[in-house]
Amino acid sequence: MSLGCAGRYTEPPATVLLCLTVLTLFLSCTRVISWRPWPNTVANGSDPLFGNSKKYEGSSEFIHLKYHMGPVLTANITVHTIWYGTWQREQKKIIREFINSISAVHSRHPSVSEWWKTVRLYTDQTDGNVSGTVRLGSEKNDRFYSHGKTLTRLSIQSVIKSAVTAKTKPLPINPKSGLYLLLTSDDVYVQDFCRQVCGFHYFTFPSIVGYTLPYAWVGNSAKLCPGVCAYPFAVPNYIPGLKPLKSPNGDVGVDGMISVIGHEIAELASNPLVNAWYAGQDPSFPVEIADLCEGIYGTGGGGSYTGQLLDGHDGATYNMNGIRRRFLVQWLWNHMLNYCTGPNALDQ
Repeated sequence: MSLGCAGRYTEPPATVLLCLTVLTLFLSCTRVISWRPWPNTVANGSDPLFGNSKKYEGSSEFIHLKYHMGPVLTANITVHTIWYGTWQREQKKIIREFINSISAVHSRHPSVSEWWKTVRLYTDQTDGNVSGTVRLGSEKNDRFYSHGKTLTRLSIQSVIKSAVTAKTKPLPINPKSGLYLLLTSDDVYVQDFCRQVCGFHYFTFPSIVGYTLPYAWVGNSAKLCPGVCAYPFAVPNYIPGLKPLKSPNGDVGVDGMISVIGHEIAELASNPLVNAWYAGQDPSFPVEIADLCEGIYGTGGGGSYTGQLLDGHDGATYNMNGIRRRFLVQWLWNHMLNYCTGPNALDQ
């Protein structure tokens, strides 16, 4: 029970090996305005991953999500992407398809577009819902690491400034419905990457960029910390015997990025200027709609159990379908039901 099975099973495990087997198959974790799927240290409590965390499906004791009167993205959402560093063509295809799948309503159930229905429940002061249309916009390639291979949070805004003010093919300025997604390759280190975050979102400062633009950064952890940011497709070295799951698209780093990208886009849509939907009293450290479902990827998830996942015929693990590909993406907080929901829970 001390290995994290407490509270999840009515029958005690026969051996420690059984618990490790359950963890191997179903584990996963999360966190944002900064986000990481695996905690740095063992928290206090019986669960070695979450301690006494109560952020799980069905919990309402911990949750006090409120609307703070700020805007949500009600207009059709356009994601403008900055590819910073060296990216392979196939890696870009995986990420592009995930974003395109958000509005692909004819994808096979359970689908990415069904997952987005939870985000659409969030409204602004006029009762306007978050848009159901999310599409790829313009892209900018920064193959030569114009701001170096080590970035701070402020220098990330400088990268965005370079992209929107470039002399040739600058990214369009679209503060009301544009999201700016900065993706760094596996040889780029960003401040706090791997130690505290795998991605984060905020808005740009006019003093740096010239405009207030909602943006997110997500890094490829394949070389730096796959066991931290690409879990469960890679596992931490400090847990011996835990085997990684097979990634659905054959790229551990990029498949790990997908859930972080989904996390950030969902929170940008519902809290783009950090004054709309969040829990907590301090807007500098908001707990948002994806944070509230940390580690939950399927029905029954909570503590260190991810919930029910799907296994493909090729042995890959996923929980939702895109246009042609499969993805593993965490669930989101449904403020109407007061628990986490995903594509296979909305019709229950």
